[in-house]
Amino acid sequence: MYGRERGALYGLAPLAIKPEVGELLYMLALARRPGTIVEFGASLGFSTIHLAAAARDLGEARVISTELESDKARLARQHLAEAGLDDLVDLREGDALDTLADVDEVDLLFLDGWNNLYVAVLELLEPRLSAGALVIADLSAGDPEQDSFRERMSDPAGGYATIEVPLDAGVVVSVRTAPAGA
Repeated sequence: MYGRERGALYGLAPLAIKPEVGELLYMLALARRPGTIVEFGASLGFSTIHLAAAARDLGEARVISTELESDKARLARQHLAEAGLDDLVDLREGDALDTLADVDEVDLLFLDGWNNLYVAVLELLEPRLSAGALVIADLSAGDPEQDSFRERMSDPAGGYATIEVPLDAGVVVSVRTAPAGA
């Protein structure tokens, strides 16, 4: 069960990253100095706040995030406003394969939605990944759908250098080594 059906089952349950994953996101964003950060799966905005804080501290970065569930998107917007970061985030509501279709360039991609869509979102945005782009994926414990993503990112011919960080259920951090647009 995925998409709207799974979202309806979970309702407003916060599917948030752990605080240490948020700290890792913030530090990786500062180190990469992205112009454009894209997030798949805002949920209630916890990870979005970490990414937006890095964008604020960098000065010229912007965050594009997407959330399928309208109630979660509303709460994420509220949390971003309370954190004083809402002006840095373009939070798009709907299916990520539609809402992210017009993104021009991506310097940092954070995958934090349904694991079965990680490869599809990556493939949508891959032609627009800048040289040296970071692709960070927060994994879900016990979800077999993450296996295809892990295999894709660890394939030596895939154009990424990848490491798995043992935080929470695992965080896959990859650097795009293939030329931009490849």
